[in-house]
Parts: sequence; C-alpha cells; structure tokens
Amino acid sequence: MLLCVQRGLPHPSLCPSTSEATQAACVAQRKGVKGPSSLDPAVLSVFVPPFVMKEDSQLAGMNCMTLGKNRKRSFRKKRERPRVELGKGVPGGPRGPDLEDVSIPNGVDLLALPQLCFPGGLCVASEPREDCVHFLVLTDVCGNRTYGVVAQYYRPLHDEYCFYNGKTHWEASGLGGGAAGCFVPFAVCVVSRFPYYNALKDCLSCLLTHLKFCKDFEVDNHIKDFAAKLCLIPSPPPGPLHLIFNMKPLQIVFPSRADPESPLIDLDLHLPLLCFRPEKVLQILACLLTEQRIVFFSSSWALLTLVAECFMAYLHPLQWQHTFVPILSGQMLDFLMAPTSFLMGCHLDHFEEVSKEADGLILINIDNGNITYSNDEEVDVPDIPLLAAQTFIQRVQSLQLHHELDLAHLCTSTDVNEGRASRRAWQQQLNCQIQQMTLQLLVSIFREVKNHLNYEHRVFNSEEFLKTRALGDQQFYKQVLDTYMFHAFLKARLSRRMDAFAQMDLHTQSEEDRINGMLLSPRRPTIEKMASRKSSAPHAAHRRMVVSMPNLQDITVPELPPRNSSLRKIQTMECGSSRAVLDVPPKSTHTFKIPEIHFPLVAQCVQAFYADCVAQLSKAMGSLAPENSVLLARYFYLRGLVQLMQGHLLGALLDFQSLYKTDVRVFPADLVQTTVESLSAPERTQAERTPELRRLISEVMDRPVDTPKADDRVKNFELPKKHMQLDDFVKRVQESGIVKDAGVIHRLFEALTVGHQKQIDPETFKDFYNCWKEAEAEAQEVSLPLSVMEQLDKNECVYKLSRSVKTNRGVGKIAMTQKRLFLLTEGRPGYVEISTFRNIEDVRSTMATFLLLRIPTLKIKTASKKEVFEANLKTECDLWHLMVKEMWAGRKLADDHKDPQYVQQALTHILLMDAVVGTLQSPGAIYAASKLSYFDRMKNEMPMAVPKTTSETLKHKINPSAGETAPQAIDVLLYTPGHLDPAEKVEDAHPKLWCALNEGKVIVFDASSWTIHQHCFRVGTSRLDSTDFLVGKDGTNRPRVSEGRCESTTWRFSSVAQSKVMSLLFNMLSRPVTRRLQLECLTPHSDVGKGPWPAGTGDSILVVNMNGSPCQELKIDGSFKETGTSFLGFQLMPEQEQLWAACAGYSDVYVWSLQDLAQPPQRIHLQDCSEINCMIRVKKQIWVGATGLSQGRLKGKIYVMDAERRTVEKELAAHADTVKTLCSAEDRYVLSGAGREEGKIAIWKVE
Repeated sequence: MLLCVQRGLPHPSLCPSTSEATQAACVAQRKGVKGPSSLDPAVLSVFVPPFVMKEDSQLAGMNCMTLGKNRKRSFRKKRERPRVELGKGVPGGPRGPDLEDVSIPNGVDLLALPQLCFPGGLCVASEPREDCVHFLVLTDVCGNRTYGVVAQYYRPLHDEYCFYNGKTHWEASGLGGGAAGCFVPFAVCVVSRFPYYNALKDCLSCLLTHLKFCKDFEVDNHIKDFAAKLCLIPSPPPGPLHLIFNMKPLQIVFPSRADPESPLIDLDLHLPLLCFRPEKVLQILACLLTEQRIVFFSSSWALLTLVAECFMAYLHPLQWQHTFVPILSGQMLDFLMAPTSFLMGCHLDHFEEVSKEADGLILINIDNGNITYSNDEEVDVPDIPLLAAQTFIQRVQSLQLHHELDLAHLCTSTDVNEGRASRRAWQQQLNCQIQQMTLQLLVSIFREVKNHLNYEHRVFNSEEFLKTRALGDQQFYKQVLDTYMFHAFLKARLSRRMDAFAQMDLHTQSEEDRINGMLLSPRRPTIEKMASRKSSAPHAAHRRMVVSMPNLQDITVPELPPRNSSLRKIQTMECGSSRAVLDVPPKSTHTFKIPEIHFPLVAQCVQAFYADCVAQLSKAMGSLAPENSVLLARYFYLRGLVQLMQGHLLGALLDFQSLYKTDVRVFPADLVQTTVESLSAPERTQAERTPELRRLISEVMDRPVDTPKADDRVKNFELPKKHMQLDDFVKRVQESGIVKDAGVIHRLFEALTVGHQKQIDPETFKDFYNCWKEAEAEAQEVSLPLSVMEQLDKNECVYKLSRSVKTNRGVGKIAMTQKRLFLLTEGRPGYVEISTFRNIEDVRSTMATFLLLRIPTLKIKTASKKEVFEANLKTECDLWHLMVKEMWAGRKLADDHKDPQYVQQALTHILLMDAVVGTLQSPGAIYAASKLSYFDRMKNEMPMAVPKTTSETLKHKINPSAGETAPQAIDVLLYTPGHLDPAEKVEDAHPKLWCALNEGKVIVFDASSWTIHQHCFRVGTSRLDSTDFLVGKDGTNRPRVSEGRCESTTWRFSSVAQSKVMSLLFNMLSRPVTRRLQLECLTPHSDVGKGPWPAGTGDSILVVNMNGSPCQELKIDGSFKETGTSFLGFQLMPEQEQLWAACAGYSDVYVWSLQDLAQPPQRIHLQDCSEINCMIRVKKQIWVGATGLSQGRLKGKIYVMDAERRTVEKELAAHADTVKTLCSAEDRYVLSGAGREEGKIAIWKVE
C-alpha cells in the first residue's frame, strides 16, 4: 500500500518562484480580484512499506509500551522533481532531494499523480473550505488496476503553523504580510491494490481530524503512524468474514469479496439509480455492451469514479476491456481524442468544450441525468432487448433506495458506530439486490447463447443465434457480438466457467431448459408453447417440489413450460410478476476486530501486534461450532497470513493445509509454494517429519503447471469449402450443432456416401445443412388447432408432418411426435389418433391398387384396434415406413431397458433420415437413409429380452453423457439427500446425485426428477477415485471435490457404542501415507463393542484398537500377495457381526466373523463373474458390482447378496459395460455406473 501526501505548493526554500505566485494569489483573494492561474502541485512525502527497519531490532528488549517518544525517525522519502532548483535552499533548511529512487508500486506515476489529486487545479483560498474526497483508478500498461482515495483539506498560512523542521520560513521568504488570511490546499492520497473506497474514505476522514490542527513538523509523524496501521491490516479472504479496525473515532470495516470470482464491492451500488431514471441506466448499459466512446460529466469529482465503478459492477461477470480513466484533469483532455473505445470522466466545466471539439462521443451528465452526443451527432446505440428491459425497469422501481424510510419508525441512535453499522447492513442488502437484478438482466440477454455453442471445437454459430432473435433486437445483438467483451464472455462459456452468470443461469432456468439438457434429439416447439402463441392467457409453470427420493414406479419426462414466442411481446401477467424486488436471501456476515497497534513502531511492537492477532484468531476459532467450516477456513487463512508475517513458516503452512479440510476455494496455492521454496534446510527437514506438511508440500510442489491451450480462440461456424474425409466430417457436423454423438455421425457419413467414394463434397454438406435448417424452421411454424392440442400431452413436439394424404380414416396430414402418430384431418380440422408407438404391433409398406394405378401405402397394425390403418403416402411412403419402424424400435428398447434416451436417439435418427432423403433426391436415397435405422436393425438382429429379474428390479436409466461426443465412464456416484433450509431456494433443497466422469468432469442431477441440475464442470484433469464431502448439521452431505486425484478409495463406516468417535485408517498399497478420518457416530450398536476395528493395508486387512495400535492382520492365503492384488474395500455388518471384503481381479467375496477373526474367512464364489469392481452395504444386503457373462456376452453385472444367509439373492444384468461404481440412495434405491462403452446410470429398487 502506498501513501502519498500531496501539498499544494513545494516549499518556498526549494522553489522561490512558487512562493511569489502564492503571494500574488493570496493578495488577489483578499482583494476579490482575479488571481493568477492555478499553481503546480508537488509531491512532498511518500510513505511505502516496510515501516520497520533493521535497526529497530536493536530495541527488541525494550518494552514497546514504555519506549520514549522523543526518538523519531523520518519515513519521508523524497523524489526528485525536474523543476526543483538545488543549492538555493535556506541555510539550515532541509537537504536537497535524495537521488535514490523510492520503491513505488507499478502503475503509479508520481509525476502525474499530483494532477489527479488536484484535477481541478491547485488554488489558494481566502477562507477555509470544506474537506472533500475523490477517488482514482490507475491502470498500468498491462491493464492492472490500482485504486486511490484522495482527501483534500485547507490549512491557514498563520505564523504559528508555518514551521518546517522547527524553523519559520514563510517570513524569511517575504510572504509574512501577503499570506495572512490565506488558506492553502493539501491532499493525502492512499493507493491500494484493492478498491476499498468507503473504508479508505473513512480512514482518511479520521486522519484529517488530526492533520488540520497540528504543526507542520508533526504532519509526517501522523501520516507515518496512519500508513503503518493500514499496512499491517491483512486483506480478508473471499467469504463471509469482514475485518474491523479501530481508527479513532470510527470503527472501519474492510469488507471481503463474496466469493473468489466476485469483485470487491465497497461502494454504494444504488448511486446511478439515484442519478438516472431506469431507462437511462439501460441506455448507458447498452453503450457499455456495444463498447462506445463514453464520457461521464459531473461537478463532483467523487461521483465520476463512483458512478463509473457502479456500472462496471453492473456488468459483472462481463468485463470492460478498454481504457478506463474515470477522472481526467484539465491537462488530460486530449485523451478524449483517442479513436478506440474508452470510458472516461471530466468535470462539468469542460462539457461544452468537449462537446464541440470531439466527435462520436456519448456524453453522460451525472448531475441532471441526461445523455447526449458530441457535435449533436446521433450515435447508433441500439436498445436493450425489450423483454429484459421491461423486467429490469419494473424491478428498479420496486427497490427501496432511501435508508431514511427504513429509519422513520426507529429511535435515533446515540452511538455513531452503531448507526454506521445499521446503515452498512442496509447498504449490503441493497447492493446484493442490485447485483442480482443486473445479473438477471445479463442472463436474460445472453441466456440462449449456450444453445449455439460447440464446446469440443470452440465454435459459436452467430448466424443461427441471430436468426432466433426478435427482429427489433437484432441490431443490438449484431453490435454486441463484435465486441471484445462478448468475445471474452464466449471464451468463459466455452471453458464452462462456473462464474456468476453460469450460476444465475442455472438457478433461473426453466424446466424446459433442464429437460433439454437431457435430450439427444433436436428441439422442437412443445404443444404448450404452441398453445401460448394462440392464447394471451398467462401460464404458470408448476414444478415438482420434493425433498426425498421419488417413487420410481412411473418415471416420465416432466411437463415443459412454454418459452416466450417473441421477445418483443410481453404478457401482462408475466410483467406484473416481475415487479417485485428479487427475493434475495440475506447473506450472514461475520466480523473480526483487528487488535490495537502500539507505537512507536518498532520490531517488538509489531511482533506483539502479530501475537495478539494470532491469539484472538485462535480464540475465535475455538468458539466456532464444528459445522461452520466456511468461517473456520477464513480464520485459518488469516492466521496463516499473520504467522507468515511473524516468520513462523511451518505454523502458517499448517494453517493453510487446514483449508483442505474446510474450504479449498480460498487455498493460496501460489503463496504456499513460495513459502515452501523459502524454507531453510532445518525447517524443510522438520516439515518432512510432519505427515500433514509432507502431504501439503508434495501436492503443492508436484502440481502441474497450467499451460495455456495452443488455440483457445472462439471460431465462428462456417460451411466447409473442401472435400471431407470421415474425421473432418465428424468435426464439421459437431461444429454445426446438428449432432454431437460420433457414432451417429459415422452412420450419417455412411448414408451420405452410399455408392460413392468415402468422402463428402462441400455442395453435399451445404445441401444437407440447408435441409436440416429448413426442417427446423418449418417445425417452428407448425400450428395445431386448440381442439387438437387438447388431445396431446403438453411436452409433446411435432417432429414430422406429412403432406396431405388419403387414409382409411379420412384425408389429412400424418403427424409424428415422440409419443404417437395422429391424423390432422382437413376441411374441419380434427384429431384422429393412429397409434402410440408402444401399441404398434406391425408396420408394412405395400402397394394399393386404384384402377390401373399402384399407390405406395403404409399400413400400421395396433394392439388396441382391429382395423389396420392405411395411408396412401405415395412418394413419402418408404421414408415414413423407415421412420415409424425406427421410432417403434426405439420405444420398445426404452421400455425394456427403462431408458427414455432410446426414444430421443430414435428421433435424431428419423430427422437425419429426412435430411438425407432431401439432400440426395435420388432413387437410392431411401436405401441411404436406411443406414440410420439403427434401433430397428438392432431389434431384428438381437431380439434378446431383458432378464425378468433385471426388468423387475430396474426402475430407470439416465445418461450423463447426453450431449457429449461419446459415452464416458462413470467413476464415482454420490447421492446427497434433500433438506429444507429457509435461506435456500426450494429447488436447491432437492436431493442431488453427483456423478464424476473421467477426466475430472462432474455432473449434478436433481434426484427428484432426474433432470440435470448442473451441467458438466471440471475439477482437474485426472480421474476421480472418490469424493470428499462434509456432513452439515442438517444432515446434508455437502461435497467438496478437490482438484486432481483423490487420495483414497471408497470406504464405509459404522458406529461405535455410546456414540464415541471412531478412527478408521485405510491404507492403499500404492500410498504408504494414510489419513485419519474422524466421524461422529450416529447410530450406536452396543453389541459391537469398542473395537478392535479393521483397516485395509493393500494385500491384507489390519485390525486396530480404538487408540490406533494394530492388534491383528487378516490375510486370505499365502499366494495372494504374490499376485500383486489388493483389497478393493470392506464392509462391516455389525448386526451380523461380519466383515465382508473383496479383492481386485477376483470373482470371490470373503466373509470373516467378528467373533473370531483368527478363523479363515468364508469364500463365496460369484457365478459367471469375471472380476469384482465395487461393493456397498444396503440394509442387510451386500451389493457387488462386477463384470460377468450374461446371455453369452460379457456385461456389467450386479450380485445382490443376503448377509445373514451369505448367498446370492439376485443376479442383475446391469449394463452393456462393466459396473464401475455403486451408490445407495436412502437405502431405498441403489445406483450403478457403467464403463465408457455404455456410460449410463441405472437405478435399482431395494427390497
């Protein structure tokens, strides 16, 4: 932190010309005539840390509370100015400036800083003026910002104040008579890396109460002590902990960021809402989003920076990428001639000059709330999209922006700090509402961008995105899409960054968006959306709100709410529902009071301050409840920082290591690595002896260096211009957004190249792409009569509509949804159901004779009707025959395997068939399209039924790899039960299923509806072996997945008598270091006793006592170790007094009796099992996941074993690939995850 004291004038002994100008100015002020122009300010003193010099250590033995106050050491460091004339000083006066440069933080120019501290010029006054502050933002050449707070005050030029090193010099310079009654401005500027605007303003206000009335020679001491206090205050880590510091007479609060991704907010975000009408706020935001050349004007220098910073906060997480100079002094106005985008601020006095001299500027007057253009030229700034704008305006109008209205019914506080705390709490709540409101505005504008992204190839299809925008909004989006800000936004979306935008999008998405995340088939308007186009009646989406595992007797896709058919149309009820202020739950915050700092500032006093900090932090940590891990992590972080400053490096590392157990998000990896590298040899040796530090050092020093991607650019989709082989064709189709699944694209390639060379020319691809997009556009225009829509489910979509044909049930068009076929009759439009796909018994394509003509006819036989449906489809007959059979086969597979994804994939196949036929338009087009009849061919070639036991136990399947290019193996599953917390949304209270895929990807499902709650995010690049989680006081498991490879395997714990705390050690063969896991026992079993307890040690199980000492080692046989095999895990069955274990690579389960562990275990062989992969305990059963033979093929199998009888109750043919993981859900269901060949999750009922 840098502190600069700016004085209006350099000392007369150093600059006689300035003293003459000052005298003239003072005389002019007294006579009331126009004086000379403003004077040049100078930097008089600079204070930079460190403030404790080496010589201070000599006083370490002295009591810092009783040190004499006569000892003074100047912390003033002078910097040479070009115009200072050396050698003309007064005899006995101060020495000339030291030529040695001081250490100034990057981005701070001491030669330019005086102009910014006095942006309106430095002028003397004939009467005292009110103290004032303003704020600076300083940017270096790399774009890094530092922040300044400047406090200006005036001092009279009376003789008693005119001392410098104890001597009067103003009289010596001849100013005694002329300077009487004059007041000279001074300024103190604090420069920080953090935008603590309000906190530093309060600090400087406290400082000025001392500076205005002290002697000149005392100024440096006051500022030195002030600087030292500020530099000793640590910056709080992101989270709920704020720091309080006593800067008499005020208590100063240094707030923290809400989370690591959020900006630090220490200003009043409602200031622009007081200065501008909501429509003007939206207009300014539109200027920012389209990256115009913007200039703020105000008569208040402070408002220039504060209002500009508020708009920067409104854009979060989008970031302004261009020049940002909220204050320009009079000498800097030429900056406004820059041709690039910028945001700058000027005093209102320069408004006319700037308006006439510069072109193409947006001029924003903060004082009157107007927006104009330079030279009266109209700048093309489009409006914010109408629907988002209307909602924003209504929410702004509902905000309570005046604190006085909340205080009207309260008594006046007699404690100034209590009143300030109340005002601060109100402001914090209001800031939170405004942030949520502006964030929802951005989400409303850009929510559907994600629908046009291809994550694998980093492609954005801007042309298709613009086509989906309302006509009146397209100009806005065209300009925004070309900005640097939007390009950075796209990079964040394609990197799946879980920032504030992604979280708000997740929390506010509709059920339709959630379900679309599970769909493989292309999107089509739902019946409910069609109904919303025809009726202006509002539709309220009803969500299913539960907090427990659902009964999976009949899993159906939830009903979808409609999307707005046009962004330019606003329904009355929808607008009315948006008027209420966002219901933002109050975020609880905590404060920690920094101890008092004793002076003079010598090493011992500083060490005493650090010791007080550590003691108070330790005391605060001791009083915390065990489940308050978030706040505990902040205390660990702060204590680690303080111990670093003390030089206690090992203690600091231990505190930082504790962040892994509490909140890894605030773990300072770079700081820890630097600390480890600075350890001395004895300290490093001592650290290696401590298991926690040894692990920490290993993780920090061995972490991979983040290497930037070779090409992280965002590419815009373009049609190919050269012939494509298979690999290039797969990439192009994925980039287009048509299909992502590589297997489906391979079949599409075969279809398009039937009878030709195995490559696709650009014209064929273009024709195929156009056919696909035309079909999408036609589907959007499908309109059904209300009487027809009443016969269909709300979530049904019309995927294919035939031409008008003659059938045995009338003339009309055949329509296909994902559920049924029906006839849309002509004349008087009506609905005639043909059949649901589930009820079809046979589909045939035949020739009907009419006179001398033979007409291709489609015949469909159903189970519920004796009459066969016949339709003279003519040229469309063969295509409809393929499509209906594919949908019939997909429906049957979905029913047999309890997997709705088969229907979705069948829909993709039939739409691709339609596009292929439209592309080729040749006699062989139908044969080519038949290459996509994947499920129909599968049904005919492998008519194997699902085993009865499997079908009865299997309840549902979900596909975490939906939307990926290929199935991915499921490494870990974790179910977290639901709970109701008043501070959380009801949706967040639903039970969740956490699914870890390979390469460190995690997907979260809402277990009440089995829709995706959170799309794929990454936690490292390695495979996750297990999941770390914390158990909250409400009984909810809160996962905390650390980055990289987890350290242990899956374990299971049971309880101990009298709810004692059990230590369970589990040591894998490849990892010699174990960790101790302490778990509070929930259900005591007195019959189990107090130990001993088993622990795995690779090739054996080690039985330990409650104190951790080993007492027995369990092995299977002598050859077990020689095979290099290790235990997969073990399960304790306290009621049966059994210990179950399984080994990698074996097909046997081993059971020990806890009554006599010396006896060899019982060996249970699993029939048709090749290898066991996982094992869990569910009630009185053991579920074993393995690979085994089923119907003559190697598949994933699950063996359900009765613990009492020690027999296999069921063999379940679970997956097409091996069963990799098992998870219990409230002991009502078991979830299994498959390998990468299938990549699906099966849900099984527990009996």
